[in-house]
Amino acid sequence: MVVMLHGCDQNAMDFSALTRMNRLARIFGFMVLYPEQDRMTNPLGCWNWFQKRGGRAQLEAASIMAALDHAANLHAVDSSRVAIAGMSAGASMAALTALHFPHRFTAVVMHSGVEPTLVNSSAAAVAAMHGRYRISLRAPKQVLNLPALLVIQGNLDPVVSQANGLRAAQIWAAHAQAQPEAARLVQRGKRYSFFSTDWFVGKQLQVTLHAVNGLGHAWSGGAASQAYSDPKGPDASRMVWAFAQQQFETRIQSNPL
Repeated sequence: MVVMLHGCDQNAMDFSALTRMNRLARIFGFMVLYPEQDRMTNPLGCWNWFQKRGGRAQLEAASIMAALDHAANLHAVDSSRVAIAGMSAGASMAALTALHFPHRFTAVVMHSGVEPTLVNSSAAAVAAMHGRYRISLRAPKQVLNLPALLVIQGNLDPVVSQANGLRAAQIWAAHAQAQPEAARLVQRGKRYSFFSTDWFVGKQLQVTLHAVNGLGHAWSGGAASQAYSDPKGPDASRMVWAFAQQQFETRIQSNPL
């Protein structure tokens, strides 16, 4: 199962058409769940990942888990093979949900989002989106057992500063005390190139960052007919599934029957 969280000014149908994740699901044999934000809760359809003081963010994370549980009751979902991904506000909400329910997910993917732990208001969220953080990076007090994280971030994003990609990767890696390897440049055909950096705990991959050259605030490799799409970028949907599948297989190998 891959849980997909849309961004602002989108709904579940928009995000499905943009990412074409359903097509991959048919090819590779997995299920996709598209929770949708209530427009009564946010007129723009944004997930309220930053509203922690009043508990709104936590309630929305719980509602996503309720949707996942409902889907699992209706279908044969393997609870050890669940990933969550999102774009923009959906990316931040995906990370926040995984932080609150880390044992429920094997992989998390943030596409063009802000790491949620150091933001607790709308003003702080807007500042962070532009690369201005009110709280500096610091070493975590304890090691956390978090699912693996993939970050996809464009270097020309005018909405979410490219600094957020590295920051999200570094914070997640710090929670697991994962160490980075050297970045490598990847070029696939005529699509945008990207720098890829991995963080490992021993031999176990914990975090991957794909910093895409030339990508703005758009789903990389998305459907050309959809808003918030850049078909010229590497295929983010395939990146999501490849990363999730890698983590699913790693879990089976590390937890044999």
